[in-house]
Amino acid sequence: MTRKKLIIGLVLVVCHCVVELEAQLQVGFYRSSCSLAEFIVKQEVRNGFIRDNGVAAGLVRMHFHDCFVRGCDASVLIDTTPSNTAEKDSPANNPSLRGFEVIDNAKARIEALCQGVVSCADILAFAARDSFEITGGLGYDVPAGRRDGRISLATEASSNLPPPTFDVNQLTKTFSNKGLTQEEMVTLSGKNHRLYTQNCSANLGYKNL
Repeated sequence: MTRKKLIIGLVLVVCHCVVELEAQLQVGFYRSSCSLAEFIVKQEVRNGFIRDNGVAAGLVRMHFHDCFVRGCDASVLIDTTPSNTAEKDSPANNPSLRGFEVIDNAKARIEALCQGVVSCADILAFAARDSFEITGGLGYDVPAGRRDGRISLATEASSNLPPPTFDVNQLTKTFSNKGLTQEEMVTLSGKNHRLYTQNCSANLGYKNL
C-alpha cells in the first residue's frame, strides 16, 4: 500500500467516525487562539521518537483506536476510576497502546501557553499526523476544533475494536459498520502494523476562540 493511501485511510477514519459537531472542523483552527499548538505537538512527537522510535506507530494506532469507538474525542486518554474501567484499560488497548507520555507532555506545554483552549482530541490527531510524517510519510493538513468526550468505557472498546481472532469476513463487516471499504481496512490495518518492528482530563468546556 502506498503512503498516499494510508493518508487517505486515516482521513477516512476521521471523517466516518466523528460526531456531527466535527462537521465544523477547520484547518488552522488554533491560528489565532494558540498559534504554537501544532508546533509544540510536533516537537514532543520528535522528542518521543528520539527516545523510542516505536512511539510513532503507537500514536497512529492510538488515534485509530480512539476514533473507532466514539469518534475522535480523546476518550482513549481518560483514566480508569474505582467506578469505571476506561477504554485505555480494555484488553484491546492495555498493555499494547503506547505514546501516552507524548500526549501528556504536549498537553502540559500547551496548557502553560494557552490554558483551556486546545483539546486533547486535537492534540492526538496532530500527533498521529506528525508520527506518520516523522517516519517518512507525507505530511497532510489536520482540521481541528474537536471537543473532548467525557465518557470512556472499556466495554465499548472491546465491542468496537476488532480482535485478532476475527477472520476476513468479520473484519470487513466491522470496518463496513464505520463506513470503510475492505481496501481501506487493509490500508489502515496492514500499514499501521508494519510501522511496528497522560493524563488528559476530558473536558467539554475547551474554548473555541
